[in-house]
Amino acid sequence: MSAIQDYAPVVGDDVIYHLRQLAEPLGGLKVVHVNSTRIGGGVAEILQKLVPLKQDLGLDVRWEVIRGEEKFYQCTKAFHNGLQGNQTPVADYLLKVYEETNAQNAEELRPILEEADMVFIHDPQPLPLLRSCPNRKGKWVWRCHIDLSHPYRPIWKYLRQFAQEYDASIFSLPDFAQPLPHDQYLICPSIDPLSDKNKDMPKGEIRKVQQNFGIDRERPTMLQVSRFDRFKDPLGVIKAFRLARVFTPSLQLVLAGGEATDDPEGSAVLAEVHAEANDDPDIRILMLPPDAHLTVNALQRSADFLVQKSVKEGFGLTVTEGLWKGKPVIGGDTGGIRLQVVNHHTGFLVATPEGAALRIRYFLRHPEKVREMGRKAKEFVRENFLITRNLREYLSLMMGLVYGDEDRIELEKKAKWCPTESSIMGSSRTS
Repeated sequence: MSAIQDYAPVVGDDVIYHLRQLAEPLGGLKVVHVNSTRIGGGVAEILQKLVPLKQDLGLDVRWEVIRGEEKFYQCTKAFHNGLQGNQTPVADYLLKVYEETNAQNAEELRPILEEADMVFIHDPQPLPLLRSCPNRKGKWVWRCHIDLSHPYRPIWKYLRQFAQEYDASIFSLPDFAQPLPHDQYLICPSIDPLSDKNKDMPKGEIRKVQQNFGIDRERPTMLQVSRFDRFKDPLGVIKAFRLARVFTPSLQLVLAGGEATDDPEGSAVLAEVHAEANDDPDIRILMLPPDAHLTVNALQRSADFLVQKSVKEGFGLTVTEGLWKGKPVIGGDTGGIRLQVVNHHTGFLVATPEGAALRIRYFLRHPEKVREMGRKAKEFVRENFLITRNLREYLSLMMGLVYGDEDRIELEKKAKWCPTESSIMGSSRTS
């Protein structure tokens, strides 16, 4: 497991020094993160790295996962779809399952949650836990990772009754913020450059993965890595591939994904993708286990360019991963992809399969432009989307909640958690 000092060669010694300085007054702070899965999906990946790094900086951090039956995940998947704009009514009996499941989990977690100084609840699955912890002493923050820009109103109205009772909330983009009676913070997700999924790899290992999956190294390859989810538009990717292949018959497509324990629709979407591919030998559909990080790393490094043609996207960590490997990305013009894909610089934003096909053809005809955009992409991620930046913003948020509404905080005078040196910081809020 990486320690905070291991990141100095990537981000610089100054960044590590500032993180230590910021964390020191928070030493011993009891922090709990809660979500609904320990493996699969971007939230779990971030917590797997973020929690140990906070511990390494001296905070007392735990990561808890709630459990539920199939109907609970049917309900929360409907929430996910509804919050991202699909008109998905949820039956009353499923809402009852949702609330009862949270109440049952609260029975087990209550002692930990009520004693914590800071609780971060990730996404809608554990949102009602707060109501089952009446004797809580710390601050509670709802961290929403979903594109909430145009939610299906009946679902948001239902969930808002829980969200509004929190002390603060976090969104990835300003467009996702919703009217709530508390401060809202903006924190983008991030990747870990030292993880198996993102660290440098020998070319021999990359070639071995290509060989294992029957990918021809002599032919151009485009890749989309994502869960098999309709919001990722895998069928649109296949359509774009086929439109582009008319002009470049040697083109190959790889669709690589996995399952998350809190996504009951994955198998159905995977079946739709297989049906659309119709045994096309130039389309590889790879169902990877959750721990296939090195395989994903090799696939991203072996591809000529990446596609993430989502129609809704909270952020899109697979975009960040691709950019970090020096690969430009053709991304759907939506959500967090807009933050990462700077049109004509780190990739192209597209709205349709036809638009994606046009950009695919451009990349295939201009390999020098692919390399130029790839270099820009890697530096863009280094500056903006690595886990050290994410960690700094979480620490800043915690400082802001500990010290209230003060715009200027002199730690030497005000610190409540073992202050040792003077520093000045501020916190940013959307309201």
